[in-house]
Amino acid sequence: MPLIVLMEDDAATRTLVASVLRKDGYEVLSADNGMSGLALVKQNKPDLVISDVQMPLMDGFAMLQALRADPAIMAIPVVLLTSLQERAHMRIGMTSGADDYITKPFRPGELREAAAAQLNKRQVQAALQTMAVEAAVQAALEDQKHHLSHLYEQKLASELSDKWPAADATTEDEKFSNATVLFVDVLNYAALAEKLSSSDLSDVVRQFYNNAGDTVHLFGARHMQFVGEGLLVVFVDSTDTSSVNHGLRAARAALGLLDSARRVQKFLNSRFPDQELPRFDVSVALNSGPVALAKLEDPLRGGQHVLPVGDTVSATLQLQKQAHKAGWQIAASVAMLRGVTGAVSIGGRALISLPGRTAALDAAELLGLTLQS
Repeated sequence: MPLIVLMEDDAATRTLVASVLRKDGYEVLSADNGMSGLALVKQNKPDLVISDVQMPLMDGFAMLQALRADPAIMAIPVVLLTSLQERAHMRIGMTSGADDYITKPFRPGELREAAAAQLNKRQVQAALQTMAVEAAVQAALEDQKHHLSHLYEQKLASELSDKWPAADATTEDEKFSNATVLFVDVLNYAALAEKLSSSDLSDVVRQFYNNAGDTVHLFGARHMQFVGEGLLVVFVDSTDTSSVNHGLRAARAALGLLDSARRVQKFLNSRFPDQELPRFDVSVALNSGPVALAKLEDPLRGGQHVLPVGDTVSATLQLQKQAHKAGWQIAASVAMLRGVTGAVSIGGRALISLPGRTAALDAAELLGLTLQS
């Protein structure tokens, strides 16, 4: 039974986290401050540490620094808990040796996924250590550090898109009074990851997103970026595509992404004929409205990167998460469909409830293009 040491000064949160972990079969030792928690870690050598950042006597960062400095416990994975307002401090935690973080308030499912991921990762590391010399292990850990840093940047971009409901654009930002946002995500990604090796999974995902990138560029995407395993794309009207509006080009791209997913499924069937793999499928959401492409300074790597912001963006991300529950492969907001009336065919229509929003989003299933389009 894996052992987890939990450090959290808030009694209610500590009880909740411990309860969730124990229900999953983990043994949990708890402490209400970093100093007591570090003593538990040294005494018991747990499989995982979950720690709050703001704690009395010794905060999470100081605890993490002390843990990583002790050769007897330095390899134990650490997941930090932090509030949304403390997100800026998480760069310190990640560069100081944290393996993951969870933003408060969090869902029990997020906690379970984070704990399982770190425990599984540690099992893999233990197996590697028995098969490789010390130099090879150090090289693998260094690669993992860079990989975790990349995942953290993706996760940060995802949270920024989810949490910024309005764009406070600067004079350098590009503002569009009306644009169409497309978000596509790979369904069953976690299930595929359990069945395929990392190299095979990389080949599958790379094949899809290479095709996806070609598809969205073909239809004149203004901006494209990865968000986790998903792809976020912005279409706007421009002089070289004035004959076809951004909504219709986004609709064509969405249908092209479904074709790309079907080609990947055929690839899986031919490459792994004897394996019972989850079906490779995608879910797409389309939404139109004001969008700003914000130019943000990157204090970690230097330079600038562009981030689409605005309520239109966050609503699109949330719509995609809800749409496949209704069995829709492509969900389009009515705001987007108004711009392509007569050019597309639609199926069911419903008011989709989005988390954190009082008003439901009027949306429909996009089935295809009409003959005249």
